[in-house]
Amino acid sequence: MKEVKIETTLQLFDDINELPEDIKSLMSIAIDARENAYAPYSNFNVGASLLLDNNEVVIGNNQENASYPSGLCAERTAIYYAGAKYPDAKILKMALTASSKNKVTDKPIPPCGACRQAIAEYELKQDHNIEIYFMGAKGKVAKSSSLSNLLPFIFESSVL
Repeated sequence: MKEVKIETTLQLFDDINELPEDIKSLMSIAIDARENAYAPYSNFNVGASLLLDNNEVVIGNNQENASYPSGLCAERTAIYYAGAKYPDAKILKMALTASSKNKVTDKPIPPCGACRQAIAEYELKQDHNIEIYFMGAKGKVAKSSSLSNLLPFIFESSVL
C-alpha cells in the first residue's frame, strides 16, 4: 500500500475590495445576478458571472423548482448558456457569490459537486484552466487557479 497526499493551494483575499479591478467588476456582476436568483424553497441565492476569451460576460443564477431535482445551480446555468451561445469561446474566469436569507454567509462558498463536474468538463474541453473566485454575501474571497484544486480526482471521458 502507498499513501498519497493531495494538496490544494488557494489565494484568499480579505474582501471584494482587495480583488484586481477586472475581478471586482466580474464579482459585482455575479452579485447582481445573485439578487435575481429564484430560490423560494432554499432561500439560498447564488450568482455567477463568466468572462469568456471573446470578452463577453455571461451570467447565471440558481433557479429552483418545487420538484427540487428540476432546479439548476447558478454555475451550470451560466456555463451551459455560454456553451450554447458561444460554443467556441473559452471560459477564462468565473466569479461566484452566495447568500442566505436564513443566516449570514461571510465565508467563501465553493461550487457544489455537480457544478464542479460541469466546470471540469469545460476545462478539459477547452484545454485551458478556469480561474474561479468565490465568496459568500460578504467577507473573504477565495481564488482557485483551476477546477482541479477543488476537484482533484476529475471524472472525465477517457474512462468511458
